[in-house]
Amino acid sequence: MVHLGPLPGSPSAGDFDAVLRAALTDADALLDAGFDGLVVENFGDVPFHRDAVEPITVAAMARVASALVERSAGRARLCINVLRNDARSALAIAAACGADSIRVNVHSGARWTDQGLIEGRAAETMRLRRAWGPDVAVWADAAVKHSTGAGFPPRPVAEEIEELTGRGGADAVIITGASTGRAADPQVLAAAIDAAHGVPVLVGSGVTLDTIAELLVQADGVIVGTALKVGGVTTGPVDPSVARAFVAAVS
Repeated sequence: MVHLGPLPGSPSAGDFDAVLRAALTDADALLDAGFDGLVVENFGDVPFHRDAVEPITVAAMARVASALVERSAGRARLCINVLRNDARSALAIAAACGADSIRVNVHSGARWTDQGLIEGRAAETMRLRRAWGPDVAVWADAAVKHSTGAGFPPRPVAEEIEELTGRGGADAVIITGASTGRAADPQVLAAAIDAAHGVPVLVGSGVTLDTIAELLVQADGVIVGTALKVGGVTTGPVDPSVARAFVAAVS
């Protein structure tokens, strides 16, 4: 995962060129190690907007995404995640820059988060996709990290996934732990795979060198962020030697 930020215009603004250089350096480390996909997100833009981000963030991410699409052409797919839940901007960036997919933390239903109540906008997102980028896949989180269910009592994750993939039209489902770097609950993962009925299920947090091989026996893919970084610090740069070790662990 390529964590951007802080982007210019955010509360702790960075420099456009520095952000781009850091993103390309991380991407090169992952591509050289043999990763087959990159996820780009504005992780440095804390505190996050609940939904629509500022235009400067969209422009900065589009610049980075365009460079990464060119860098990774024929080698890896690119996914765009505009935090906290700006699916509209993510889709615009992906469609304009040629990315393959977007990640949406709350695609349908509602979740209580540190940004307040976030409600999914699947109807809007899927109609915009039809108009802007029909080939852009939508990866939707189920019971996403850093959140709790908005209903009472909490809905089983299997029900959420059936609606994400059925009524919500998601092309893949992401299962995470409670927070960044935390492992997914094995029982939740198993229930998600059963409920997805063939739709790809990805593990989106807490993947380590010790667990990746076993997880890939169950899930269709993994998203690795924190464990790839120097010193295990989420906001740090990718450690090339660790990236190579991850690929070797599943080769």
